[in-house]
Order: sequence, then C-alpha cells, then structure tokens
Amino acid sequence: MAHEPELTERKKMILKAVIEAHIALGEPVGSKFLMQNKQIAYSSATIRNEMAELEDMGYLEQPHTSAGRIPTEDGYRFYVDSLIEKYNMTSREITELKTALRARQSELDTILDEAMRLASSMTNYTALAIRPRDVRNIVTRFEVIPMAENKLVLVMILSSGVVKSKYILCETPIPPEAASRLSDVLNESLVSVAAEEMNLPLLMDMERRMGVYGYLVNPVVKGVYETLTSFDGGELKVDGVNRLLAYPDTYDRDRLQEILALFEQKDDLLRMLSDETRSVADTGDDNKVQVYIGHENLVKIMDNSTLILKTVKNGGHIVGTIGIIGPTRMDYSRVISMIDHLSAGILDALGSGGEGRAGDAPPDNQEE
Repeated sequence: MAHEPELTERKKMILKAVIEAHIALGEPVGSKFLMQNKQIAYSSATIRNEMAELEDMGYLEQPHTSAGRIPTEDGYRFYVDSLIEKYNMTSREITELKTALRARQSELDTILDEAMRLASSMTNYTALAIRPRDVRNIVTRFEVIPMAENKLVLVMILSSGVVKSKYILCETPIPPEAASRLSDVLNESLVSVAAEEMNLPLLMDMERRMGVYGYLVNPVVKGVYETLTSFDGGELKVDGVNRLLAYPDTYDRDRLQEILALFEQKDDLLRMLSDETRSVADTGDDNKVQVYIGHENLVKIMDNSTLILKTVKNGGHIVGTIGIIGPTRMDYSRVISMIDHLSAGILDALGSGGEGRAGDAPPDNQEE
C-alpha cells in the first residue's frame, strides 16, 4: 500500500462513508446508499467510479457480483490512521467509568477487572485485562505498624501504585522502638530493590543495623520477597466472550471454538500479549492506543478480528493492559476513546493522575 498514490479528498470522503456505513449496518454498501449522505454531493456514476478505483487500490472489495463494497483490512487501517474522528464520550459515560472504578479498593487486580467489565459492557465487545509477565515490581515506601506483642503489619507501596500488606508473626516480643527502627532500615535498604536483588550480604547488613532486633529481618524480608514475586507470573482475564456470538458473519462455529480454546488455555496468549506490551513500551509508543487489524493480529486464529490494546503505566512502570477483541467492522472511534478513558480511570483509582490521562470532562457541545 505504501506505493499507492495519495487519496484525493473525494476518495477519502467516500471511503470514510463506506466504512462507517458498513460498521453500522454490517452489509455491503452501494452508491445508492451513499447518495443519501448529504455530505457526498456527487452523482451515482461518480460515486461508483470512485468506489471502483478504491477497490483497485485495495481499500474496498466486492463480496459478490452486483453487491456493494465492504472495507478491506487496508481500508480499515487507512481509516484508523487517517480518517477516524475522535469520539466524544458523554458526561454520563465518563461518570459511569469513574464511579465504577473509584468504588473499587485500591488493588490493581480489582481495578483491572472492573475496567475490563466496563469495557465489555459499554462497547458490546469481548474485553481483556492483562497483567504482563515478568513485571519488575519494587517497593517505593515501607510502613511498619505494631499490632500485638509479637505481631506487626508490614505495609508496602509498590511501584505500580498498589498497596500491599503482610502480617509478620514472631516468636519473640516486638518492642515499639524495634518497629520504628525496622521501618527506617527497610526504607534505607530495600526501597527500589527487586526481588532477585535481595541477597545474603544485604540481609546481613540489615541485621547488623537492626542490632539486638536483627531477628526481625529474616521474616520481614521473606514477606517482602513473597509479595514481589507473586506478580511475576502475569495474568490474563476475559469478559464478554459470549458477545462474539453477535457477529456470526465473522465468527463461524469452527473459528469460535478455536478462539474459546485460546481463551481457556491463556498461557500462549498471555505470553504473546506480554511480549507485545513490552515491545511497544520499548519503542515509546505505549501512551497510544494500539490497533491490530485482521492479519496484523498477534494471534493467527484472530486474523479476521481487530484487537485494540492500551498499556497503563504508573510512575514509568507498566501495571497492566486493557484490550478489546471484536470484528474488523468495529466502531473504532468509540472503542478507542473508551479504552483511553478507562486507562485514565485506572490511574485515578490507583491515586495517580499521571501518564496517559484522557480528558475528564466532555466539551460544551457534547451530548449529555
């Protein structure tokens, strides 16, 4: 497609109209239908000629003789890259997103689950929530709270924005001054230290600094290690798989069974999506919504689908990815806007208004 001549404004207008009509109706689009569009003030013959040229250029195709045209993958790609108009979410939609996400506890998994559920219900497509494999979590701050004579609670604020707590039980009583010193030593020794970097020399140094309370170091560091390594396996969740049944023209019985098997196994899909998330992050494009159309898809059996992903970062660290799977005749504008707002809502729920934040309020002329 890179060698094709640049599309004229008229061809762009007609291609955009065909794609949006096909997305809405799911049927081939003909010149007579386009003549009802008040923005296309051309004769039926002119529209037919332009559609024929767009077909020759690879942007449209005719499923059978005498039928109208439908978009090709290249047509959808050009639409997403060059023609799509930003979908302005209504204030009601934005309020629903924020209220649902903020009602969750400040736990990343819970927030991602809620975002996935919202993405599926509000777009009517299948949604994914991905916590990528091998996420390098570190603690940015420790708090130690004495509970009973021999019990304390270790509170860890992770780089992802998640707050984790761990109960530590010792056979020996824990004086108040021991808990205070432990908090200082943890913040001086283990902040920004990954699980694989915790070694014997580090533990020995912490025991030396704790003095007579060195017996606390081993159970506490074990608790920190267990918390950090519990994230390493990654996780993939899916919501709204039954929504694929609404598109029988895209998902026949055999294709649907293959996709369901993929969702059930998950490991291969999680590995591919985790690798793609890290690859996109390495290129610096992770602040953008990623759109994979048809054969661009990461998974071969999804080559007649569109996969839309947005990576959520907090403090420079990847905390998860929200995605949508649906037919190529997807409502791209609305789905892309929804995913953008969801990623911002996740950061809000985590207590960060930082990266990838979408607008909070609709413009004045937006539907209420």
